[in-house]
Amino acid sequence: MSPDGLFALSAWGYVGVALLLTHVTIASVTIFLHRHQAHHALDLHPLASHFFRFWLWLTTATVTREWVAIHRKHHACCETEEDPHSPRCKGILTVLFGGWWLYRRAAVSTETLSRFGQGTPDDYLERELYTRHRNLGILIMALIDVALFGLPGIAIFVVQMVWIPFWAAGVINGLGHYLGYRNFETPDASTNILPWGILVGGEELHNNHHAYMASARMSSKWWEIDIGWAYVRLLALCRLATIRRLAPRAISQMGKVLIDRDTARAVVSQRFLILKRYGQMVIRPALLQAGRNSDRMGRRLLRRARKLITREGLPQDRRATETIDHVLSLDETLATIYRFKQQLKEVLRRGARDERGRVERLRAWCVACEQSGIEALEEFAAYLRGYRLENI
Repeated sequence: MSPDGLFALSAWGYVGVALLLTHVTIASVTIFLHRHQAHHALDLHPLASHFFRFWLWLTTATVTREWVAIHRKHHACCETEEDPHSPRCKGILTVLFGGWWLYRRAAVSTETLSRFGQGTPDDYLERELYTRHRNLGILIMALIDVALFGLPGIAIFVVQMVWIPFWAAGVINGLGHYLGYRNFETPDASTNILPWGILVGGEELHNNHHAYMASARMSSKWWEIDIGWAYVRLLALCRLATIRRLAPRAISQMGKVLIDRDTARAVVSQRFLILKRYGQMVIRPALLQAGRNSDRMGRRLLRRARKLITREGLPQDRRATETIDHVLSLDETLATIYRFKQQLKEVLRRGARDERGRVERLRAWCVACEQSGIEALEEFAAYLRGYRLENI
């Protein structure tokens, strides 16, 4: 036995141990707490479920019901004052470096736990050990680290304690709503941030998740790496997990003329991607053309208005509204395209229950595009006419 502990390792050995232990923790968060408990995107075998619960108790003192309730409230109240950790409302530095305190503040609300914490484990272990003695686990973890690695074990334990508060509560909840790229124009500020996939288990694909929160897979592009999804697939192969939901995949079949219920369902299910495509295929070319036809002042105004016109989830205050109105007053084509976007958003609203009426409204919208005399709108209407889900 080493005087420093049961195992004497090199400096890089201790770093490797710390990274391995924290990686198991982030895998537990993304697989068990997030995809399984919060969104029911997959079912876990009791053996896997109990392992994740035990490991999270050892390494984070997390109570499942609290984490799930706070996360569900984030989705329900995203980018509002009720959002437990919105950088827009609380400031990016507050969320990035104080995410753990925001979590603890939200966790004491019995109303939040009652409303959003339904369906989480409530067995004897959860009540009498994981919740009642929540801090006992991390004390045991500290003793294990010191017993195994001696003084370096203290550093390993400190890394374990700050890993989730910083990467999950800080980086994902903070930077994941502040900077990055967007595959989908969701009605919030969520973004995808790279290249943190190994460190945060796929949670960096935050915009993808907000678009399809009930999907067990968070990657969307072929080059996006969701390591949490790889672990879910491995668990499924070992019959320790059952995948319940995945984000739908859609294709556009050029030449298809009739807009039917399958078309409308596909368009609505992919509404955030449709809005992204509209920005790329219709608004962006119009902005470029408007810039060519404008003077230097006009081009500066167009650059300032670009995000306001193409992005969803941005605050529409008085200044933003005035900027949009000013830009649209300078270019008739751009004004028409922006009006068509607002009409498309109404067609795509998920809350509409009249499926037949939605089909008719989508048909009417496409016909209006084709009669607008604007080539980009005509092409986009043809693109929507051919839209269908891959499994339809």
